Amino acid sequence: MTPRAPDASARFLLGFDTAFEALCVALMLGSASVAVLQVFCRYVLNAALPWPEEVSIWLFTWAVFLGMALAVGRQAHIAIDLISRFLPAPLQRLHAGFVAAMIAATSIMMIVHGIDFAGRAIQVSPAMQWPLSYLFIAIAVGGALNLVYLIRPAGGLPQLSGLLSVVAGGAIYLAVRHGAALVWQEAGSPTALMLVAGLLVLLEVPIAFALAFGAFAAFAPLGDIMLVIVPQNMASSLNSFTLLAIPFFIMAAAVMNVGGITTRLVALATSLVGHFRGGLGQANVVTNTLLAGVSGSSTADASAIAKLMVPEMEKHGYPRAFGCALTSASSTLANLIPPSLGLIIYAALASVSVGALFVATIIPGLMAAAALILVVYLFSRVKGYGGDIAPASWGTRGRALATAIPALLLPLLIVGGVRFGIFTATEAGAIALVYAILCGVLFYRCLNGRGFYDAVRESTFDTVSIVVIIAAASPFAWVLAAEQVPQKIAAAMSAYTDSPIVLLLLINLLLLVVGLFMEMIAAMVILVPILVPLVVAAGVDPIQFGIVLVMNLVIGALTPPLGVLVFTTARVGKANVVEVFRAILPFILALVTVLMLVTYVPSLTLAPLRWLGP
Repeated sequence: MTPRAPDASARFLLGFDTAFEALCVALMLGSASVAVLQVFCRYVLNAALPWPEEVSIWLFTWAVFLGMALAVGRQAHIAIDLISRFLPAPLQRLHAGFVAAMIAATSIMMIVHGIDFAGRAIQVSPAMQWPLSYLFIAIAVGGALNLVYLIRPAGGLPQLSGLLSVVAGGAIYLAVRHGAALVWQEAGSPTALMLVAGLLVLLEVPIAFALAFGAFAAFAPLGDIMLVIVPQNMASSLNSFTLLAIPFFIMAAAVMNVGGITTRLVALATSLVGHFRGGLGQANVVTNTLLAGVSGSSTADASAIAKLMVPEMEKHGYPRAFGCALTSASSTLANLIPPSLGLIIYAALASVSVGALFVATIIPGLMAAAALILVVYLFSRVKGYGGDIAPASWGTRGRALATAIPALLLPLLIVGGVRFGIFTATEAGAIALVYAILCGVLFYRCLNGRGFYDAVRESTFDTVSIVVIIAAASPFAWVLAAEQVPQKIAAAMSAYTDSPIVLLLLINLLLLVVGLFMEMIAAMVILVPILVPLVVAAGVDPIQFGIVLVMNLVIGALTPPLGVLVFTTARVGKANVVEVFRAILPFILALVTVLMLVTYVPSLTLAPLRWLGP
């Protein structure tokens, strides 16, 4: 029996989804194109334009809030998976309905107070003189589209369960809006914020929606004027040209994977070290080290390398779980070697130089790579892994190097250009994207239009899932700052100890614990405003602390229950996730050892800054 063709309504809805995805992709690509145009005008035409940064931010902001709805339809928002997997099927359905209702309640808040905020905005943009209300209304539009995709998931038809979730979300919004003062007016807004947001995160509500609703709940007793602060902070948090580096580098990494750069780096690494004892494992680390210099995304690297290396390692005697564990650990190098998305976000949150962070992290990143290679070698000697690959000829190595040179030049271009002020980190990301396209089309000739579009589409979803958390965390952080929570925590810790050594140890322990349960970006946007003033007051350089903080949180991406990198490689490599968590322990210990050295030997991060000038 042949399947029935979709009816007209189904075809229309599918076409709507396709067109909506294309719009989000076009907005992201437009943002990158404008950034590249600025570099071209500055250095080729010697005439910098006044409007590209502003236009890039507008396109980016609209792409994020529109893409947020697509991510709702695809259930692609980041959440902490703690309880649902252990629930029986009936309770799983009930839990899913609760999560959808909380997304709906947050979306209704975005609509109501986003419209209010846009209506109050009477200013115009500095360069283009566009009314800012046209920018801020993106929040309300995104909230409305969230409701559409709750009722009708991407690629599907409207569902009664989705409609019921939206109705329940409306009831929750009204209950909190008008009843919050009766419950926690005495407790104060920070307490309400922490309780509501923390509980929702634990109940697996996507982190962005949990943080935004927590901020709404904290402001609810204070009236409509204060509630405008929530969408205001969400919008203002994206008014940062530095944050545009996130989508640009994520897109560049995705294009590199489909454009042949990753496979060339694997071939080069294998030709250099594949014949040693544990050689394929060492090649895994070397490949991730090389790829880290061109991508900046640990998750993208973990997925790409797992597809290529884990099956090959298994053929040569490595257990599948070991291959996945090694790939997970070595993919952390993407955030320890420039260009690191984690460091770019830290720079934006802590107001420090991206270029200085890129230089400061080079030695710690290479130390982490060396530590992982040492673990691979020792385990391979003891367990008898690898060692059966014939040495590559010098001709083979030369050809592998020649084909990889275009990819190897990119990190030098990025770090050198940012460090010496030739272009900003954001412009470097846009240039990396253009460079990846040119490599895939002209050098390797394996990038076609369909592959490019699919890569940019998926990277758009990845970008949205990260940036929406940053936007939602902004009102969260505003409440903490307004109530002087960072200062109170600093005073409490200072009362406990006045030793920078002990303070850094306590912060390391705190960050490692936080990393167990919270994704890196979410943890950074919450903790950086609290911890940076504390460590600076203790005499710790904020550049060094940025490296320490990112190292802690990427180690958290290897540990249960969150362990996003382990889950990624286990899924791609088709391995038992429990076995992968067991196999990754030695690699975690190696990375923690490097972390302690970086924490207590500041010259490892600060000396390169002196060598390479101001």
